[in-house]
Amino acid sequence: MNILVSGKNIDIGESLTHHAQTRLEEALHKYIGRAVAMTVVLSKAEHGSFRADINGNTGTSSGIIIKSSATAGDVYAAFDAAADKIETQLRRYKRRLTNHHKKYTESGNVTSLPEISAKKYVLKDHHEAEHLHDDAPLVIAEKNTPLETLTVSEAVMKMDLASLPALMFFNSATGKLNVVYKRADGNISWVAPDQQAAA
Repeated sequence: MNILVSGKNIDIGESLTHHAQTRLEEALHKYIGRAVAMTVVLSKAEHGSFRADINGNTGTSSGIIIKSSATAGDVYAAFDAAADKIETQLRRYKRRLTNHHKKYTESGNVTSLPEISAKKYVLKDHHEAEHLHDDAPLVIAEKNTPLETLTVSEAVMKMDLASLPALMFFNSATGKLNVVYKRADGNISWVAPDQQAAA
């Protein structure tokens, strides 16, 4: 397990580094029980507060991404709040994480759960972009991203653990592209095409 703790424009001491590493190691061992790479970045936020950003993954091609962040008046409190979120998520999904991992390890490969590579584009905010044409948005970044074959519950879990607003995936029950996303009211919406789509 590799947990890297660093400060961004602030000095962090050995005590805080040890606290962060120990707490995350215990939580990850308890809920995941396998090697994970994690980074913790502690920084100054607005109005004298501190921010903690925790990012990690299980390091496999089927890897689960784990993200959390929090802000507080004290750097320890900011880290602990972000770590609390991660522990809550891992506790909620412990059984699903174990089942998800087994799918990729029992046969030694991932052939039963295909992935398709796609491009993810970051577009300039249309309120900030001048002379933006509807048919030619300004692309400011692009990245390869996999479209996995998942159950709906696995997609919701991956979206939640990675702190994503939405996730597109192939539904393992239908083979069709689906989307899950977080609504403003806190609920989750699931978009699936009709099964009898026109040919």
